Amino acid sequence: MGKVQGCSLVSFGGCFDSCRDHTQGSGQGTRIWNLSDRPVELQIRVGSILKKIHTLKAGSSKRLKCKSIYKAYMPARSGGNLKSLLYYYDETCHPYIWIHDTGCHSLRMGKQQYISLEDLRDSSEIRIFWDHQRGSISVRKRTRPDFC
Repeated sequence: MGKVQGCSLVSFGGCFDSCRDHTQGSGQGTRIWNLSDRPVELQIRVGSILKKIHTLKAGSSKRLKCKSIYKAYMPARSGGNLKSLLYYYDETCHPYIWIHDTGCHSLRMGKQQYISLEDLRDSSEIRIFWDHQRGSISVRKRTRPDFC
C-alpha cells in the first residue's frame, strides 16, 4: 500500500508538468478544409491591407499556425522601422484570415467569412462549406481538446 501512495502522486503530477499551455497557441496549427465545390482564397489581412493569399481547391486543405501568422504580420511596436511608417496600424488591428469565395461574383459578406487568430488557436480543424440556405460559404470549427 505504501508503494501505491508514493507512485501515484509522482505520475499524476508528471501529467500536468507535460501539458503545454493552450493559451500560447498550438504547435501543430489548425487544419483548414475546403469542403465546398469551388476554390476559396484564405487571405491573410491586417485591417484592409492584404498580406498573403493561400488558394484552396475544392476538397483540399491547408495547415496554418496562429503564432507564425502573428509574428509575421503583426506590426512592430517600436515604430523605428520603415514598414511602420508606410501604414497606419490601430492597436486593435490584428491579423486575421478572410475567406473569399473565388467562384462567386457577389461581394455579399456572410456572417462567418473570416477566421481570427483566436479561432486558429482554439480550433484543431476548421471546415469551409457552401451553405445553400444562405447562398454563401460558411464555417464550422472543431475545438481543440484540453487534455494531456
